[in-house]
Amino acid sequence: MSLAVHAARTAPTARRGSLQGSLHAEWTKLRTLPGAVWLLVVMVGLTAALGVAADAAAHCPVGRCGLDPAKTSLTGIYAGQAVAAILGAAVITAEYGTGMIRITLTATPARTAVLAAKGIIVAGLTLAAGAVAVLGSVLAGQFMLPGHGFTAAHGFAAFSLSDGPVLRAAAGSVFYLALVALLSLGIATAVRDSAVAVGVVLGLLYLAPIIGLIAGPNLDRHLDQIAPMPAGLAIEATTNLQTLAISPWAGLGVVAAWAAGALLAGGLMLRLRDA
Repeated sequence: MSLAVHAARTAPTARRGSLQGSLHAEWTKLRTLPGAVWLLVVMVGLTAALGVAADAAAHCPVGRCGLDPAKTSLTGIYAGQAVAAILGAAVITAEYGTGMIRITLTATPARTAVLAAKGIIVAGLTLAAGAVAVLGSVLAGQFMLPGHGFTAAHGFAAFSLSDGPVLRAAAGSVFYLALVALLSLGIATAVRDSAVAVGVVLGLLYLAPIIGLIAGPNLDRHLDQIAPMPAGLAIEATTNLQTLAISPWAGLGVVAAWAAGALLAGGLMLRLRDA
């Protein structure tokens, strides 16, 4: 079924402002969006594969080698977040590219409901894919890291989801990927262009650490407290927490604030501008 035909058939429900109707329409559109399934597959595969590679390269022959086993196993999040950003942008910009957005907004005049439905769907799919990727990464670390010196003899607790800090790092990483996708959705809704939106999100994510390294330790620490990636990935830390620029859950809250701000700006632009 084409997207246009589906939107026309769901118009009566959507016109009543039903979020359920909007969710059904957005779910159908995303399932038929070219490349959406492959993006989810790539997110899972890339995240897990890089985690395995990091586990294979990590060695701790002596105690207190300075490596965090959770951050090592979850290294793939650094790449997986880029795929999440692309997916988040594509959910809205694909419709602007084809003109389908006019049919969507005609069928659902409540534009906030449209954006909310897109956010719920993309967040849900990213959470599901992220959970699979993170679970694979953690299981690989649980199998590989003890053989590379990450043992009780070197001061490390057993690396397992039954350990509270490891569970927090894993769950927080899944939420982080979903927040990045929502951040990208909000920015893409505001700028209406996939390349621009993804470029802005990737700049926000990856440039702050580079700027911090160039500017020096004082600015670096401040950027770690307010920039999305450094603050958000504090959730992965399970050792030396006292040295972090921001606490793990507070850091994830920073990313949530970025995502909320982007969605608010995108929603405002969606309401004020013509399709």
